[in-house]
Amino acid sequence: MQSKKLPIDYTLVFLLGCLFIFSLLAIYSGSGQYASGNPMFFVQRQIMWYVIGFGVMMGVAYLDFELLEKWTLPFYISGVLLLILVRFIGIERNGAQRWLDLVVIEIQPSEFMKIFLVLHIAALLTKVGKYKLDFKESIPVTSKILLYTLLPTYLILDQPDLGTTMMILFAVFGLIFASSISMKMVMLLFSLGIAGVMTLVYLFFNNFELFNEIIADHQLSRIYGWLNPAEYSQGFGYQLQQALLGIGSGQLSGSGFTAGYQVQSGRIPEAHTDFIFAVIGEDFGFVGASILVILFFLLIYRIITIAFHASSLFGVYICIGVIGLFAFQVFQNIGMTIGLMPITGLALPFVSYGGSALLTNMMAIGLVTSVHLRTKEYMFSSEETI
Repeated sequence: MQSKKLPIDYTLVFLLGCLFIFSLLAIYSGSGQYASGNPMFFVQRQIMWYVIGFGVMMGVAYLDFELLEKWTLPFYISGVLLLILVRFIGIERNGAQRWLDLVVIEIQPSEFMKIFLVLHIAALLTKVGKYKLDFKESIPVTSKILLYTLLPTYLILDQPDLGTTMMILFAVFGLIFASSISMKMVMLLFSLGIAGVMTLVYLFFNNFELFNEIIADHQLSRIYGWLNPAEYSQGFGYQLQQALLGIGSGQLSGSGFTAGYQVQSGRIPEAHTDFIFAVIGEDFGFVGASILVILFFLLIYRIITIAFHASSLFGVYICIGVIGLFAFQVFQNIGMTIGLMPITGLALPFVSYGGSALLTNMMAIGLVTSVHLRTKEYMFSSEETI
């Protein structure tokens, strides 16, 4: 009797295992100031979320992803409804209203919405097919995609959550770029985005009152802190300044596990969540931080490989959407920690402490694994004629 293989991709599982180890070490080192007498509290919680997440990943991988294609609209609608609920009964923390209390657990609907939106856009583009559209043919398809993207991004931006909004827009643009939509349309969208950024820069220097009407006060404060962290080291730039000091003190091989002064003295706020890369940089130095970056590179490369071999267009688009989500999160989180990007509050995937983010990221890996496994079934099916 032939044994049935587990619905997993061993390369992805190995990489997740390495990220899991990084996560536990960094959370333990960086969560002391929040641990309330139990230094293992956040580590134990993260292990619990990883176990649940692994189960979710295997469950999603076991499902035939192509069966999800006709259910993407209900998923999308449910995600939007959850975001609307957050607007009215959501829990507020640090000036942001992003969470729903489900008694047993708290969830962050925007994390689930990013997966639902990627699935729905992937389904829409699959219906278009592989045939390259001209500019005129691309207009209705692009309009529909933008319409579906606009509502959830508005609701997420209103929470406010600029980081997740930017991540979703990046993933959607990646899907449009890789699709059969006209390259002229793609360049038009890209040009509009650049024009929007340049308009904000112009207003910042020439019409600050109007700029301040568009950009919220807390976002403006983060911009000041990003542009000149040393000058605002006791205010807007405090987080970035302390993170840079921590990473710098780590030098080549690090200060040692739980031996970093900046982290252990509590000088880096949210060290176990948003600024966890600073913990890794201080404790394990340039070597440890580089290994982590390589792991993320290998993870994204593996998903790219799966996309190239996928036998379904829907599967290809799922992989591209997941790549967009992960790539932006990694770049933005590490970038904001080392001063390349403004602080937005995006967590480092699979490493930062957090339940909803970890569950949805594992769900995304499950979808990619499902694509990979169904590709194998197609290529080596017993029904194949030779």
